[in-house]
Amino acid sequence: MGDSVAPQAPAAARRPPFSPVISLLTVSSIWDAQLNAALKDLGLSTRKYGLLAHVQATPGISFSELARRSQITVQTAHTAVKTLAGEGLVEDATAHAGSASDLRVTTKGAATLAEADARLAELDRVFGSGVPELTRALQGLHEAPFGENLQES
Repeated sequence: MGDSVAPQAPAAARRPPFSPVISLLTVSSIWDAQLNAALKDLGLSTRKYGLLAHVQATPGISFSELARRSQITVQTAHTAVKTLAGEGLVEDATAHAGSASDLRVTTKGAATLAEADARLAELDRVFGSGVPELTRALQGLHEAPFGENLQES
């Protein structure tokens, strides 16, 4: 019973220092949830939207390239494309064992993607009007986050 507990510092004193990485992850999580909600009735998630957009941008894209661009494994890309194909959004023109894939967006997929793009544009407008400086700072960052430095980590 003689154990004593050290007094705790006020919450503000225990708060860690500002972290731009944590801030970016927090903001990202909030807007990811917003985008997922906007896409839900289209049968899309943020990940499915990204995959569909990659297939449309690069007809005939391989599973390996799709996985690389989406930062997922090839196995995960196969599973996701199988789901998209089952929903009628993509097709593999050479879908038989032993041949290279020829992934393409279907007419239904293109229409779904066009509606998803419009919804994303509205979210982008809301975000950009709320934090225009951050919007400008983020331009191009997804294509080359920090040049070669990020790749070395």
